[in-house]
Amino acid sequence: MIERYEVESFLVLAEELHFGRTAEKLRVSTARVSQTIRKLERRVGATLFDRTSRRVELTPLGRALADDLRPAWQAVEAALQGAVEAGRGLSGSLQVAYVGAAAGQLLIGITQLFRERAPDCEVRLREARMTEATRWLRDGDADLCLGPLPAHEPDLTCGPPLVREARMLAVPAGHPLDRPHGATTEDLTNLPVIRLRDGTAVPPPLPPGPAADSIQEALTLVGAGHGVLPVGAHTRRYYPRPDIAYVALADAPPLEWGLIWPQSRTTARVRAFTRAATDLVTDPTP
Repeated sequence: MIERYEVESFLVLAEELHFGRTAEKLRVSTARVSQTIRKLERRVGATLFDRTSRRVELTPLGRALADDLRPAWQAVEAALQGAVEAGRGLSGSLQVAYVGAAAGQLLIGITQLFRERAPDCEVRLREARMTEATRWLRDGDADLCLGPLPAHEPDLTCGPPLVREARMLAVPAGHPLDRPHGATTEDLTNLPVIRLRDGTAVPPPLPPGPAADSIQEALTLVGAGHGVLPVGAHTRRYYPRPDIAYVALADAPPLEWGLIWPQSRTTARVRAFTRAATDLVTDPTP
């Protein structure tokens, strides 16, 4: 039977491809890592790493073993962590990121309900762009993020949609598309379509256009006549501007919002927070 320290040493070395960095990460000696890998290779009966004085590389067998072991190991760690947290109760803290003002407002209600259920768990909220949020999730700087779905990332888990909203189109006030019956995606064929670099507001497939780093920057480009911007219906409420008109984008798919978190860190706190979010939108009355 393979030992836990053997799996951990193998997977860390498979990621770092350096015995010294692996030893530092595991807080053991380089000799201990080397001995562990040799022991594992004897158990397997084949070489898992090609080693030279200049570099360390996975063999094809080692790469296949790492690909097979990693998701199973993450599941084992998540299960053990869940058991520990269940035994201790929902204490500690949660770092929750959110994308945009509307998500922030929804998050306030979710957090209040969660705190009623888990008063010993502190919740810290941080606003982020979507590109920042995914990085924070991977680096451990955030446990969850409330943002647009899907995340399109294999290592991230998406909870059930909490909000679905219609798509709209932000156009300059007085633009030909500023009309009562709205617009369709076909109307956008020959128009520059502004996109957010984090991809949160643009439904595919749409023609490329100028890029902006934030919703405010994108709306300023719209107002200046540099293009149009597909948005969620909430934008009309949270970002009203005299130089912008919001019109319905009738044939675009709805925009869905929900919680996103790292697949490998599905803890009891994360599950409890997700349940609170689902319960709040299912029955928003106290």
